[in-house]
Amino acid sequence: ERLDARTRHLLIDEFQDTSPLQWHALQAWLSGYAGAGGGASGQRPPSVFIVGDPKQSIYRFRRAEPKVFEAAQLFVQEAMGGVLLACDHTHRNAPGVLQVVNAVFDAAQSQNEYSGFRTHTTQQAHLDAPHAALSMLVPPQTEDADEPTSSAPQAHWRDTLTQPRIEPEQARRAAEAEQVANAIAQLVRQQGVPPQDIKVLSRTRAALLALQPALQARDLPFAAVGQYALADEMVVRDLLALLDCLVSPQNDLSLAQALRSPIFGATDADLLTLFDAASQAPLTGSLPTSWWVALMALPSPSDALARAASLLGQWQLAAQQLPPHDLLDRVVAQGQVRERVAAAWPSSQAAQALASVDALLAQALTLDGARYATAYRFVRALRRRAIQVAAPTPPGATALLTVHGAKGLESPWVFLMDTDPTPPAAETVTLLVDWPVHALAPLACGFVYSTRRCPPSLQPLLDIDNQARQREELNGLYVALTRAESHLVISATPSASKRNAATPTWWSRLLPHAQPWSALPAGATGLSPISVETSLWCLPTLEAPGAFDPEVSSPSGRPVPVEGFGHPRPDQADKLSASPDGASLLGQAVHLALQWATQMLDAQRLTEPGVVPAPPDLVACCEAAAQTHAVSAQEVSAVVQRVWSSPAAQAFFSAPSIRWAGNEVPVVVEGRNQRVDRLVAREENGVTTWWVLDYKLHGAPQTVPEYCEQLRNYAAAVLVLQAPQCVRCAFVTGEGLVMELDQSS
Repeated sequence: ERLDARTRHLLIDEFQDTSPLQWHALQAWLSGYAGAGGGASGQRPPSVFIVGDPKQSIYRFRRAEPKVFEAAQLFVQEAMGGVLLACDHTHRNAPGVLQVVNAVFDAAQSQNEYSGFRTHTTQQAHLDAPHAALSMLVPPQTEDADEPTSSAPQAHWRDTLTQPRIEPEQARRAAEAEQVANAIAQLVRQQGVPPQDIKVLSRTRAALLALQPALQARDLPFAAVGQYALADEMVVRDLLALLDCLVSPQNDLSLAQALRSPIFGATDADLLTLFDAASQAPLTGSLPTSWWVALMALPSPSDALARAASLLGQWQLAAQQLPPHDLLDRVVAQGQVRERVAAAWPSSQAAQALASVDALLAQALTLDGARYATAYRFVRALRRRAIQVAAPTPPGATALLTVHGAKGLESPWVFLMDTDPTPPAAETVTLLVDWPVHALAPLACGFVYSTRRCPPSLQPLLDIDNQARQREELNGLYVALTRAESHLVISATPSASKRNAATPTWWSRLLPHAQPWSALPAGATGLSPISVETSLWCLPTLEAPGAFDPEVSSPSGRPVPVEGFGHPRPDQADKLSASPDGASLLGQAVHLALQWATQMLDAQRLTEPGVVPAPPDLVACCEAAAQTHAVSAQEVSAVVQRVWSSPAAQAFFSAPSIRWAGNEVPVVVEGRNQRVDRLVAREENGVTTWWVLDYKLHGAPQTVPEYCEQLRNYAAAVLVLQAPQCVRCAFVTGEGLVMELDQSS
């Protein structure tokens, strides 16, 4: 009854990831409305809107069951009189990507490996894709490392102090990581693709962890995958060693680590000097002199050691009086830890190192409720615990994500790694749960020690579980492919075994539709910021009419949602506005009405080239815009009619010389995303001229320096995109005047 009284609309997204237990909790409430017309409270039933896609159900480890979605569909239709709506049309993926998706899943469905897939279409279907959207990085051939030959002589012994042990699996993954890192560097440095427009996906974290050092070596910014152990970070280990030597001055190893760290920047020669001083000093009782004592007594220390002796002496006294957080805060501030770490770490790693410093300070306040009053106990507690913290996401970085973590995201470029993994061995321990959707509780629950020796009574349940696992494997591929807006690159770890997988891998399914990754053509130095044409090599600048749709592109070539009717942009406040609030709202309403009216003309011009567009319904546009901004429809209509009836303005709305036109066209001005009110390409004396138009209610906008500077910046941004074509700019006033602005001023 409380839910009935307070909730009128119920919207549930991602319903395909619902478990039977979650569905029964929801159904217990909604079932009260089935056939009752109002439930126990007498209230009318709430409206229920459930959104889900069984093809994207990839959370079986959380007991998600796609059949729950089917049961919910049936319940909403039969018990609540709902309507089933289906959509296979996307606003995200370019035609080339969807061609691959359709081909792969149509083939799987024809072989009875998949069900419920229907051919997808895209809002970008009018765009031409001259090249394939899918390319591949061919894994290098390697020897079978699983079976080393005993006859091969040992070349030399490995020095365990200087040479790390390289496992065969690490070497194979490193080879793939090098390929992917080289390709990303090629895109960023040769094609000008922003790093944030690239996402790297993998089914497991292993491939992504191998990629991180390869990206670091190329100084490419990236967002590390998932979480990391705080105590394993080098800067944290240095700070803990510093705290350790403050409370235990006789710990020479901790002091040496702190001195050698960027906090003090001591050299190896400084450490040798300190060692000699400690060795030559007289013994203290039966123990040799510690490095701490030798450091404080050095007669002529280096600058680094002198600074360390001064600060360590102050901090040792503070450690006896301050709690761990306050002590750490003083160390970080007085020791200039952040500045020194930022200078010592590569730019691609500095963000995570600085985030680790902040995370350590936060742990000093939160670990076990900040119960540790001394630095000694805090250090011991932190080293005993496996504290995990989220990896930072620096701005402008390439994201490294598992397929599960990438769900709901998108990117123009997607690299899919480890698509041809070694077939997994049979699971030793698994849990089988038989929980039909309509049952209130599981009918059976069994622990299986080995799937190869499953009890006969549980074999049917194991077969169902294996089928669901294979279905989820294809669901994961569907999610991974549809994250790519326009370009998809697949890669694989070199195989270590000649064993054949029981089912096709992602690599084998995608290989027939891919073309090898190749070097860029000569002269491909950049991307057109306003072109979203699907191409493997580069994105050409706009040349043909209709090749650019501003409603599905952004400055980086990334599709963006179309501005909804009745939802003005946040940066619209100064458009067509004067200082009073009423004039500002009126200006926004006029701007919106003109936008809707011209969109109707532009849509007709695109779909029916050569046909004179029908005049739009100005009255309806003005009334809707006025209602949106709560202003007088008569005032909006009066301004719009003046502008629309002006011959000068009509030259940019419906003239036959218009080759292309768009509203709210995104451009980048001084690193910020801005939007041009209206951008028009007209044929003038046989030359294509681009007009940048800015709507203003102000009677004389050319006298306002801020307006003029803004318009010139818009024109300069468009000129960069369309050079060497002619670009002109003008204000369109509330009186219908078109006032061209001299760009040279």
